[in-house]
Amino acid sequence: MTSTNTTDQSAPQPDRRPSPWDAPAPTGGHDALGGAVEGVEGDRSGSVVSDRAVVSAPDAAAATPAALLPAAADHYALFQDVAGEDLQAWADARSLADEVLPRINDWWDRGEYPIELIARLGELDLLTDGLDVPGHRTLSPLATGLVNMELSRIDGSVGTMVGVQGGLALRSIMLLGSEEQKQRWAEPLARGTEHAAFALTEPDHGSDSVSLETVARRDGDGWVLSGQKRWIGNGAGCHLTVVWARVEDESQPALHGQVSGFLVDQSLPGYDAEVIRGKVALRAIHQAHITLDEVRIPLAQRLPGARSFKDTSVVLFATRAGVAWGALGHALACYEAALEHAQKRIQFGRPLAKAQHVQVRLADMLQTLTSMQLHCRRLAELEAAGTIRPEQASLAKVHNTRAAREIASNARDLLGGSGILLENRVVRHRSDIEALHTYEGTDTMQSLIVGRSITGVSAFA
Repeated sequence: MTSTNTTDQSAPQPDRRPSPWDAPAPTGGHDALGGAVEGVEGDRSGSVVSDRAVVSAPDAAAATPAALLPAAADHYALFQDVAGEDLQAWADARSLADEVLPRINDWWDRGEYPIELIARLGELDLLTDGLDVPGHRTLSPLATGLVNMELSRIDGSVGTMVGVQGGLALRSIMLLGSEEQKQRWAEPLARGTEHAAFALTEPDHGSDSVSLETVARRDGDGWVLSGQKRWIGNGAGCHLTVVWARVEDESQPALHGQVSGFLVDQSLPGYDAEVIRGKVALRAIHQAHITLDEVRIPLAQRLPGARSFKDTSVVLFATRAGVAWGALGHALACYEAALEHAQKRIQFGRPLAKAQHVQVRLADMLQTLTSMQLHCRRLAELEAAGTIRPEQASLAKVHNTRAAREIASNARDLLGGSGILLENRVVRHRSDIEALHTYEGTDTMQSLIVGRSITGVSAFA
């Protein structure tokens, strides 16, 4: 997907606070689909950003529940009691709006990955995803959810950066790693000074990742990894990949044939990663197709706590609720855009909001949005109490990604032609929701987990 810079650079731009991204983007500073952008001069943000947007940007300085989530989007006042550290984390996530929104559409349009944002997220201490990392605040389940929600409300690629770096890679190390591995990786990953991937999915094993074919063969004082991985966020051009592979080591009968995790430096010989091109969702973060060709790592690079796929599932289960929160963020952005447009857009001599059918549609969207909020708030309560079950997170994931698709489609339609322009944000969220609907377990697989729970019978095979 390409675009041509036709925006009048002398046209007035919306007032906003200065941000670290006001400087011209370096020609080599971003990764683009298909490689680094070359031969592009100056600030490229004008290719998409314009002063004709029909929806306004959120207030990045908002610091109270009422400012962060007005009553029109929180009908049951489910989040008006958020306070203390939870509120601070929520406000910290919102503060990124001024830095990201003026340029995200250009990055998204060009398929560029502003990987330096990971360090900015680290500066705000938003990468730990509820993990207990020494020297960093430990977010409550509610705060973790609100951060996921707010970042996705800004942009899905930014939310996914936290999901990959903190939710999957850092969580694998903190839950299953040795003390030495935690000492090496916890701080740089939490700060965002080094970047990591979580490589589970394979070309032939998505929903049935338990059947993965990548192999880690014991060879003397090391492991030799061979296989392929696909759809791996941060899998190319970063530092570390947590690779999940089937162990071949007959000297350890309990481990032989089981799935375990391995810490693989992306610069090692035999590690080849190609950015997947042609995506129409989450275009401001890269996913890679990885080929592991006899990649040798030391024995100490295996995660000692990962002794079967059940251990892998612990990591996946912990992040599933985050997808429900992320879907809520996307839905909020779309609903708020539709509401504002309906109130401002004049047709046939009156605002769209004065039409009965428009009010009914907005009310329907609010009903759906409120149900999503109820799922998320309850999940946070269950997690805080230590009683959450995997099938509960699965139900919320299925419900909220379905609901987000519905709200986004309604919002796109209510905005008319403006709804297909990136500058109005809805179409970007609508596209990104498609990725959420699939990753961390497809709609069908999560529904089958719920079905197994309520019937007592597995229908997976």
